[in-house]
Amino acid sequence: MGLATVFRLARAGLVLARHDAILPREYQAILPLPARLLGRLARLFSQKGEGGPGERLARALEQLGPSYVKFGQFLASRGDILTPEIAAGLAGLRDKMPPFSIAEARAALAEAFGEDSTALFAGLAPPVAAASVAQVHPLVLQDGTKLAVKILRPGIEVQISNDIEAMALGARLAERFFPSSRRLEPVEFVRTLSRSLSLEMDLRMEAAGASELAEVLHEQDQVAIPEVDWSRTRLRVFTMHWMDGVPLSDEAALDATKIDRVALGKTVTGSFLQSALDHGVFHADMHEGNLFALGKRRLGLVDFGILGRIGPAERRYLAEILYGFLRRDYRRVAEVHFEAGYVPGRYGVDDFAQALRAVGEPIFGKTAKNVSMSHLLLQLFDVTAQFDMHLRPELVLLQKTMVQVEGVARMLDPDHDLWGTAAPVVENWIRRELGVEGKVNDAYDTLRELHRVLVDLPAAIESGTQIITDARKNGLKLSEESLAHMANAQAHRNRWTRRALVVLALATVGIAVKMWI
Repeated sequence: MGLATVFRLARAGLVLARHDAILPREYQAILPLPARLLGRLARLFSQKGEGGPGERLARALEQLGPSYVKFGQFLASRGDILTPEIAAGLAGLRDKMPPFSIAEARAALAEAFGEDSTALFAGLAPPVAAASVAQVHPLVLQDGTKLAVKILRPGIEVQISNDIEAMALGARLAERFFPSSRRLEPVEFVRTLSRSLSLEMDLRMEAAGASELAEVLHEQDQVAIPEVDWSRTRLRVFTMHWMDGVPLSDEAALDATKIDRVALGKTVTGSFLQSALDHGVFHADMHEGNLFALGKRRLGLVDFGILGRIGPAERRYLAEILYGFLRRDYRRVAEVHFEAGYVPGRYGVDDFAQALRAVGEPIFGKTAKNVSMSHLLLQLFDVTAQFDMHLRPELVLLQKTMVQVEGVARMLDPDHDLWGTAAPVVENWIRRELGVEGKVNDAYDTLRELHRVLVDLPAAIESGTQIITDARKNGLKLSEESLAHMANAQAHRNRWTRRALVVLALATVGIAVKMWI
């Protein structure tokens, strides 16, 4: 830790204090005494800030620069730890910066492509959009093809690295001097942010994300994703085909083009849910500026720096809880939480189902425009916290993205029926994945995994024999890590027992059918 890092942290603290964004005055009454004293000290440096605590925090982060804007956006995805006021304020963060010169852009291209840059980017025009990390230039090829070239800001990697060091220092100090903050894991939060920003600094990853989403959504005629130009893409440069459309952030232009707002709202919601449930991957930054109206009802997506992913277990969890709420089957929703291992077994299913009923019942009988799926999920997360449910980060990101999706859909159509749009997507998933076809696919996957295990079995036996031999010679020592591995192994064996029973049942059915025929 260098002195420069301390000064950077002090500067960040001073800016936050000036905006009354450190332990804001609105929360003084509920803070412990040491935190109240620290808050009063911070307000000695504050100016009279307007707006709520979230808005003041957003303005402070914008003043601190690109790294802190990203920090705020990342923090906004943690709806499980933020108050609604702060989350709403951070949702208004503006990721805009003054553009850097076209000469600097050409220098960056020359560094990335060498002598070929002149020919590859001969028609490069001045930037049309500039954000905290990169900016976008139009490029017209000789054959008339129009491309969008995204170039990282000069020196952005060093700036972000320095800021992350300061954030990490602040996180360590918070955990040391404020034990209550350890529950929020600030050090791990900064580590996760650092990993996320490292990926975002590699524009090849964004290009790969665009390519993957294009594959995932290729059957949806009403959704378009620009094609990646891999020959013009490198670590600090991402080139894709230009998207001609009207940004959904431009209300006046949307009205002038007379788009089908109702149909487009359904496309926004349906494409997001289908992508997440059917494929386990979704565009996780679906604000109006990243969405375009192409014609009357077609949707275009750009900016693939943040993709969300949910595994098979989380997809089943999401589908079953939405399906359960649609059918008002609260006991089934409760059972899903216990089956997934999200709620500790010391709690009762009936008690949890009762808590879920308190969340679900108020939404029924309301008009579609007054029912919020994202708010329902947020309430669900609040209830599950009372039952010591540890919320998975990917589900929190999903909920944050759903807030964006719902906001865009309601902006297009104030009467948008989110539940009506979601119902067929969820019901199709339930039929496909939990019906006969899903059971057969599960059995096939189990047999494939069994084959892989059998292939690896001789090597595993040899390794186990060696471990036993070493234990006899040197004694057996169990570390905490070893005990954790043993627990994982036991869980794995339990899974295999369940899968073996499924295979046995299917085999029995197959034999019975054959005998019947």
